[in-house]
Amino acid sequence: MPKKLRIVHVINSFECGGAEAMLCNLLLRTDRDRFDPSVVSLIDDLTVAGPVLAAGVPLVTIGMKPGLPDPRGVVRLAEHLRRLRPDVIQTWMDHSNLIGGLAARTIPHARLVWGIHHSNHLPGIAKRSTLMTVAACAALSHHLPERVVCCSEHSSRTYAKNGFAAEKLVVIPNGFDTELFKPDPGARAAVRRELDIPAHAPVIGLAARYDPFKDHSTFLRAAGILVATNPGVHLLLCGSNVHGANATLVSQIESLGLSTHCHLLGPRRDMPPIYAAMDVNTSSSVSEAFPLAVGEAMACGVPCVVTDVGDSALIVGHTGRVVPPREPATLAAAWAEVLAMSADARSVLGLRARARIRAMFSLDAVVARYHELYETLVRPRRTGARADHFAYA
Repeated sequence: MPKKLRIVHVINSFECGGAEAMLCNLLLRTDRDRFDPSVVSLIDDLTVAGPVLAAGVPLVTIGMKPGLPDPRGVVRLAEHLRRLRPDVIQTWMDHSNLIGGLAARTIPHARLVWGIHHSNHLPGIAKRSTLMTVAACAALSHHLPERVVCCSEHSSRTYAKNGFAAEKLVVIPNGFDTELFKPDPGARAAVRRELDIPAHAPVIGLAARYDPFKDHSTFLRAAGILVATNPGVHLLLCGSNVHGANATLVSQIESLGLSTHCHLLGPRRDMPPIYAAMDVNTSSSVSEAFPLAVGEAMACGVPCVVTDVGDSALIVGHTGRVVPPREPATLAAAWAEVLAMSADARSVLGLRARARIRAMFSLDAVVARYHELYETLVRPRRTGARADHFAYA
């Protein structure tokens, strides 16, 4: 029996986010008979790392701060990698790609895989340090990693256009646990009781951290338009910094007359019942790669209205609505169209959305692709030729 492959995953942190969620899912489903996984978090934020630690996956932190790479952190990471002598080093985001890539040079035999979980780094929104990091990675991508895994087709095209080594780009999308994320009428009723929302009131949700890329402003302006003709609508918002202490967010809500319509829940760990309480889930983002919240809501049987960024349109297909970004009136009209459907018709649309997630973005299939990639890199004769793209159904 071949020895286990030692895989070290390097990620910026374990705060709430799509890359962090996908890494957690991968670690919890890693075949421990074939692989020996461990994790390095560059920043000491382990907010969502609980399940990984509970599963006994070794995890260390490097103590870095957000921003430009700290040379001392690179040295600490390199020392850690030399002690472990991994077969594969998988990094997960732009900053960890750069830092992990530099540190991995001290482990000549290790195969380096970068991860991309973003698409358009828009000037004026993206931090200058992030733009500098991505530019550096574009140049280094021709020399350091053996593969660059993109979580979306859009990311792959965008990063290739921005100078990344196109021949190394591999698309493996995020996957979804459809046993965890599923329709739940009981949870729908319970959450609505918790929030004092009438059982039959229309509820539109946005699950996203408060960030310029997520464009809460457009979401709220669209809500103001919709509420003018549908005053019974409730707005359910959750995510990091989405709470009453966010003065900027609260000020816009008040200025639009939405205070009695909005429920600001902050970050939640119980997302399946939160999605269950919605009639429509929304992504109002101006930039995305592969929005995890959209696929999760769809798996829960909730139709989605999304902006046409990243792979959002590919995920939703014909099971929801796709609108241009930064167009509040168009977003409001799409919501109104879905809410105008009968409850039965909207339920059928939601079940079609769930079926699409099960068919196209099975978590087991996605994990198998990562396993295949690692084994192909280390044992090419045993596993055969590589496949560059995930087979979308």
